[in-house]
Amino acid sequence: MILTDTATLTMPPLKMMAEWERHAFVWIGFPHNADEWPGTLDKARADVAAFANAVQASGEQVRLIVRDEYNRGRAAELVVPEVELRIHAFGDIWVRDTGPVIVGQGANRTARRFGFNFWGGKYDMPGDDVIGDALAAEAALPITKCDWILEGGAIDVDGAGLCVTTEQCLLNPNRNPHLSKADIEARLKRDLGVERVLWLGQGLTNDHTDGHVDNLARFIGPNWLAIPESVAGDPNAEIYADARARAEAFGVSVATIPTVGEMQVNGEAAPASYMNFYIANDRIIVPTYGMPNDERAVAVLDSVFPDRGAVGVRANGILSGGGSLHCCSQQMPL
Repeated sequence: MILTDTATLTMPPLKMMAEWERHAFVWIGFPHNADEWPGTLDKARADVAAFANAVQASGEQVRLIVRDEYNRGRAAELVVPEVELRIHAFGDIWVRDTGPVIVGQGANRTARRFGFNFWGGKYDMPGDDVIGDALAAEAALPITKCDWILEGGAIDVDGAGLCVTTEQCLLNPNRNPHLSKADIEARLKRDLGVERVLWLGQGLTNDHTDGHVDNLARFIGPNWLAIPESVAGDPNAEIYADARARAEAFGVSVATIPTVGEMQVNGEAAPASYMNFYIANDRIIVPTYGMPNDERAVAVLDSVFPDRGAVGVRANGILSGGGSLHCCSQQMPL
């Protein structure tokens, strides 16, 4: 394992691949902490297992990350035999944020390890600050340390030079208070190999991550962004409208995806979104929530990705812990 620092690199930056590029495998986190899933741990486990099984069925290898032998046993009861079970010490399941971000392809793949401060110091769980290194080492990837805080769910790329993020998260003083917007944009270009950065505004209402973009807007093709429809009465209607306006003003094409709408969990609006889908090798896995727009959202994404098709997987149990399918997964590009 080779350790480097992006601040010392002089070669052209390696590029983060778009999620629709082929994957060697995907890491998915398996829930284990009852304190983080009060009364819903079994449901969260079942949802994650259903997600893992759907990805495995798509022809993509799944590495399900489990905390210990006990959880290996619980997972083995729920997933198909082809899913690989890997034991690692970690806190919560959100490996999109705690795992390595991979740039490059094939023999040129490198794990970018950004600083991690537990989502702005809100959810400090032992193991979440080291699981990224452990996964990269297990995959025999060289590790490049980056000199700033960034979670993987805070960005998305189109593979053709464009990155999208939100001001709410990346400019939040609980992440990188010493860096200006220009500083952060320069680091995104240096560390992810992007050329342009589209800044959206706020993330979803009550999103514990301070507005991760993977719950708001996702690339579905080069310079083509999916954003939920803005519907009166939706707690995120103005947020979606603002995101669309910013994207279109930037010259990005926008596809309209159904909104989950108002959904209550524990008496408050939940950050439920169909945008938290995962682009597997041969299928789009879409989170569903038992809401009226579930089937329409799957159908729209199915039409957007006709070469893959889309399938819905219930994610209410996962959502009770604060995230959804994309949040608990991190792909390894071929």
